Amino acid sequence: MIHDYPPSSVTLTGSYVQLIPMDVSHLAGLQEAVKDGELWKLWYTFVPKPESMEKWIIKALQEQDQGISTPFTVALKADNRIIGSTRYMNIEPDIRRLEIGTTWYAASVQRSPVNTECKLLLLQHAFENLNCLAVEFRTHRFNEPSRRAISRLGAQQDGILRNHRISSDGTIRDTVVYSIIQNEWPSVKSNLLFMLRDKYHP
Repeated sequence: MIHDYPPSSVTLTGSYVQLIPMDVSHLAGLQEAVKDGELWKLWYTFVPKPESMEKWIIKALQEQDQGISTPFTVALKADNRIIGSTRYMNIEPDIRRLEIGTTWYAASVQRSPVNTECKLLLLQHAFENLNCLAVEFRTHRFNEPSRRAISRLGAQQDGILRNHRISSDGTIRDTVVYSIIQNEWPSVKSNLLFMLRDKYHP
């Protein structure tokens, strides 16, 4: 089923997680999730502090209204507990290309099926329903855990944008760019499904 592009709000449901269109009513849950691991203290990330979360949500919803972002709140399917956030961003309607980013999860659910299934759901919707030509991922050059996670998804490194952004601590960030293109999706999908079965259902 092909949906309109740019992507509108939609709920994506897997075995472990549910990606829900972000709403201001998720404020308290997102604040609790970000406190789990004090995620904003990682200098190479752009994770909001609990006291900045409401402003962060409002800005995400404004970008959604502008058609440049589709933010999701991530919840565990088992108990509906909010555990993080992710989004489609840098949406380019003319060539049907977008980025998956601004992703963070509570520390207690890291190294679990959560990230793998979230990426599977987002990529599947992008390629199979939105007919995207390419999906991009970006991260700080020094964010080694993120770089390894992106590579495990099957994304290929396109290059490094030097002096690309200013980090939360004021240092200048080099951004590593990865992508998965449309004809790679079937193999990437098979690998993600295998990872979920092999790692979490031994």
